[in-house]
Order: sequence, then structure tokens, then C-alpha cells
Amino acid sequence: MKEIFFKGAVIAALSTGLCATCSLAAVRSVALNKSIETLEPMKGIVFWPDQAKSQKDLQKSISLEFSYCLPCAVVTGKTGDKINYDWSSFEKLLDDIKSRGHQAIVRFRIEYPGETIKNAPNCTENVKGATAVPNYFLTNSNYLETFSENPGGDGPTYYADWSSTALQRFYKQFYADFAAKYDKDPRIAFVQAGFGHWAEYHIYGTKLDLGTNFPTKDYQRDFLMHLDTLFKETPWSISIDAADNSYSPIAGNKTLLALNFGLFDDSFMHKEHDISQGDGDNEKNWQTIGKDRWKTSPAGGEISYYEDKDQKEFLNPAGLYGVTWESAASKYHMTYVIGNDAPEGKYATKSRVFEASSYAGYKFEITGYAVNSISAAVRVKNIGIAPLYHNAYVTVKGVRSNKSLKGLLPGEEATYTISGISIADSESPELTITGDKLLKDATIPYKANLDGSAKPIEGTVEESGTTAIARNRVNIKHNATNARIVDVKGRTQKRSTKMPKKAYYKLQAQ
Repeated sequence: MKEIFFKGAVIAALSTGLCATCSLAAVRSVALNKSIETLEPMKGIVFWPDQAKSQKDLQKSISLEFSYCLPCAVVTGKTGDKINYDWSSFEKLLDDIKSRGHQAIVRFRIEYPGETIKNAPNCTENVKGATAVPNYFLTNSNYLETFSENPGGDGPTYYADWSSTALQRFYKQFYADFAAKYDKDPRIAFVQAGFGHWAEYHIYGTKLDLGTNFPTKDYQRDFLMHLDTLFKETPWSISIDAADNSYSPIAGNKTLLALNFGLFDDSFMHKEHDISQGDGDNEKNWQTIGKDRWKTSPAGGEISYYEDKDQKEFLNPAGLYGVTWESAASKYHMTYVIGNDAPEGKYATKSRVFEASSYAGYKFEITGYAVNSISAAVRVKNIGIAPLYHNAYVTVKGVRSNKSLKGLLPGEEATYTISGISIADSESPELTITGDKLLKDATIPYKANLDGSAKPIEGTVEESGTTAIARNRVNIKHNATNARIVDVKGRTQKRSTKMPKKAYYKLQAQ
């Protein structure tokens, strides 16, 4: 008796020679040796564009750049219910970041204490602390901004008028238009959003007046639920300060906590960041909004500016306030952190910044690689501290795997199948990891140490219609009418004409 395997069934033919010309697509392991020599995209230490541009030696030690952005800089006016845009300044920013092989983290903000807007004609220019609300709002007598002289010692600050229903509608529509245009843009890795000073969900130093100088909780709820419908490819995040229920409706609200937002911490690694270090407000905020949120949405932020040394010394291998970057990043499963002032200290060497960036986020190891003549199976393990939050695919001969690496948790491994390819008997096809949110020609590096001698992993696809089996399919079906079926788990049942397609079964002749 001879067994013949094919996609859909496995036939044990009688020794009459039935289908003797059928052949099995032999599966074999493939040797693969790689080390990670370049930084993975969309993770690590982050600089602002000016710093990134000036640090020639650190270009390849970072993959991300951060920038605040102004709604008024891209909004030129309104025609009826339609907002008019000129995205040229934003395009210039994205192209500049892209020119260094990096991707952007962007945060549109309204209030920025003490900041003066320049070279943006649709904004309020040359006024300290002016909002980034488009100028056409200011001509409406029903729109009234408020002012604080020096909140928190950060400088004069104007506040948007959140009693304005026109502003409320505008902000929702602005994000809808932005997402429609840029959600799939590979130049943007992450979007941050929020309200208040620096869009960080607070106006410390100014008396909070919900519905006037800060949006009402009802509007925030609607806005956050709105954002969750807009971004499908680009992860979006809010500040951990949104855990404060005097500002936000999120804490304890199951509906809002179920939204797919990530978190950013704007004072990461400060002296009393963790509960074990002092007041621990930051850690409490992480816990309030969901300490396991990192499993589905990114954890990021900015190194503290509470003390001048915080940014400059956080890369000290000996640690800052008794905590190393690696231990803090691992505890909170950080994918990125803004450390713009690190080069002003003594620890931001080329090798140290690369090491720190490499430690953040995801990291992939190929632990198995098998092929046959028409497909490949690749087993991938995440050896990083967080998942990848963007779709990316194992790719062989230009064909991508049937599922994405997105969401593979640290320590987990999974097998990815690539089908519809042709592989010669002696061929060891190159393996890459590609994705639409990567910059052009960019791939995700990985490590591998496979000598090709291991037992082939499962997951390849068997030959179908074009082989000799197809020519004998009618005879096989006729001779197997009364056969019994043993599936891959050893379960036996009578053959049915509804035998599942693409399943592997063994048909044993009676």
C-alpha cells in the first residue's frame, strides 16, 4: 500500500499502482544565519528634528523623531461645513524626517505655555502663549479665549474656548480629515492626542473650568470614541495624566478603557516616578488606565525635565535615581521615549544610544524555516519587551505571509506561512520582514541561527491542482467512495462529499 499526499486529502491507494506517478512536495529545513546590525524601525530613543539633524553620528542610532504640530498651521479657513487645508508645511516636516531614514511621532496641540508662533500666517503670530486655534475663530464674537499670566511658572498662556460648539465640531472634523489623509502614510509611526498644556491632559497652574478652558467630560468621551474609529493603521496615544478624574472621564469607565489607545508618559524616570521611589503618581496613572494596555497599544513618552540632569543622565548604564533605562523600559514595556537632551550629557554615545534604542519595543528571532517546492513556513519569536503595533509580514520571494506579526507578545512565537511561490530543490530563498508602514525599501531586521539540520517545522502548503494528482482525482474519488477518513488528530469518520477543503486527511481504502 502506498500513501499519496495532496492538498485536501491523503490517499492510501491499493497496490494496483493507482496514482503511482503522484509526488510529494518534499519539505526541508533551510539554513539561516542573521544578526541584527541595524536598528529596527518605529522604536527606541527619540529626538526632535533639529536635534536629529545636528547629531550626525547618531543618525543610525535612532529611528523616530517627534514634533508638536499646530492645527492653525495647516488650516486656511472654512467654506460652509468644509475645512480648507494647506498641508505643505506638514509635508515639509514629514519629508525632512524621512530624508534621515526616520519616521515621525506627531502631536497636534492647542496650548503651549510661553511659546510664540512664527511663520504661520493662519495662526496668531508673535504672541507669547497664543493658542493654535485657526485665526478665523478669533473673528467670531461668540468665541472668547481666556488667559493665565504664568501657570506653573511656564509663561503666559491663552486657552481655547471649549464652550464654542464650532470649536468642538472643528476638532472632531480636523482629526477625521487628518486620519483620512495620513493614517496609512509610512512617514508617520505614531500619533499622540490630547487637551491642555502641550496636549498632555492638564493645565496645572490655571484653575480648571470644564467647558471653558478645558473640554467637558462628555465632549472628551465623544472625542476619544471618535478617534478610535479613525486610525486603523497608525497607533494613537494619550497622556497618562488622563487618569486624573478631575480632568478626564476615563478612569473607571469600561467603554473608554476598552478603546484602542496607547499611553505616553511625559516625565518618565523622574525621581519619584514609581511608587517605590516616592509619591509614584506616574506609576499610579499607568495602573489606573491599564497596566496591560501595552499588549495591544504602544507605551511611550518623554524622559523627565523635572531636573536638568534627568534627560542628560538617563542613559547612564549605572542608572538614574537608582533605576536603569533598561529596567524602566522593561517594567513599562516601552516602545519609544523622547530623550532629546541626551546628547548634551556624556552618556549619549553612538553605541549607547543604539543599545538603548535597540532594547526598546519588539525584536524578532527566526527559530525555524522550512520550505517545499511551492511554499515556506517560518517560525518567529518576539525576544523584545513589547509587541510590534504595525502590520508587518514575513516575506519570501516577494510574497508575504498569510498573517501579520503585529501583536506577537514578548516570549511568544508563531509560524507564518508563505504560499504561491516556486522554490527549486537546491534553493535557499532570502527571507525578509516587510510592511506598508515602513519607509520605501526598508525592512525589519531579525536574528537567526539555523544550520538547516533540524526537523522541518510544520506549516508549508502541499501541492494542489497542477500536479499528477489532479489528473487522477476522478479515479481517486471513485475508488475512495466508501473509505473512512482519519484526520490529523487521529479521529475517524466516514468519508463525506463535504470533506473540508484545505484540510489534511488520510483516506484508508476498505
